[in-house]
Amino acid sequence: MNFIALVASVTALLFGPAAGVAAADAFPKKPVTIVAAYPPGGTVDLLARMLALKLGEEWKQTVVVENRPGASGIIGSQHVQKSPPDGYTLMVVPITHVTNSSLFKSVPYDPIEDFTPIGMLAASPLLLVTNQAFPAKDVRELVAQSRANPGKFNCGSGGNGTSQHLACELFKNITKLDIKHVPYKGNAAAMTDVQGGQIEMLFDQMATAVPHVRSGRVRALGVSSAKRSPALPDVPTIAEAGVAGYESTAWFGLVGPAGMPKALVQQLNGAARKVLAIPDVQKKLNDQGLELVPGTPEEFRQTLQAEMAKWATVIKQANIRID
Repeated sequence: MNFIALVASVTALLFGPAAGVAAADAFPKKPVTIVAAYPPGGTVDLLARMLALKLGEEWKQTVVVENRPGASGIIGSQHVQKSPPDGYTLMVVPITHVTNSSLFKSVPYDPIEDFTPIGMLAASPLLLVTNQAFPAKDVRELVAQSRANPGKFNCGSGGNGTSQHLACELFKNITKLDIKHVPYKGNAAAMTDVQGGQIEMLFDQMATAVPHVRSGRVRALGVSSAKRSPALPDVPTIAEAGVAGYESTAWFGLVGPAGMPKALVQQLNGAARKVLAIPDVQKKLNDQGLELVPGTPEEFRQTLQAEMAKWATVIKQANIRID
């Protein structure tokens, strides 16, 4: 994913309608809810709770996290879409916010036009790992082995349509390799089978993959992001290891309902960026394999648009459907 560095005019952000300015100045007068459209325990929930804790301290106001899981985030997103655009209902969204439109036959909202982008929060590269018995020691050897043995090797994921699945499909798309996708009910099961040799490879989240690499249970071949990860600086990116143009990053951002006043959006963006600048927040999130990538609302909108178009093409070509 290419995070587009498009910086909008500060003047355009600050000088909105007078009513919007007044609303922003008075915000918040009551408790704020941050929706996590996934169960407790995952990265979306972690980010939502970190924001809730620190924003509550900053605002001297209650900020609660409301988990509304179901349908790959669609249930929680629909709730936020229908909420008043007053800043009191926000949501942390992952990449599925824009891929669901291509994965499902019908999604009851437009992931960009029916929401207000507030800002990017964090990103997490994926790590391509193989079992230790696999003969390929790097990405070029993996490509050569796969090309010599079409249809023989398997790439696991935590399930159809997940960021791990899409990362694998993008890899196949660029290299034109015949590698079978094997969906699991969660990444942990896929990682177990990579270690055991039941499948050959897996694109896994850095936070869960790095311990297995360091223990020697799996071999790391490449990082999916555009630059190397500080967690494994000796592991090349997949692009520099031989697959030119490859980039796939799991990202997380903050949105609200469509129609929020610009001044309020700017205030919320500034508050979120202030939280991400707190040293203990940075350490906790970095320890989870997350890289903090705060930006403007306009940058986040551009990212949403670019990611939606990119993955729609990959999903169509791979013929991936969830329903």
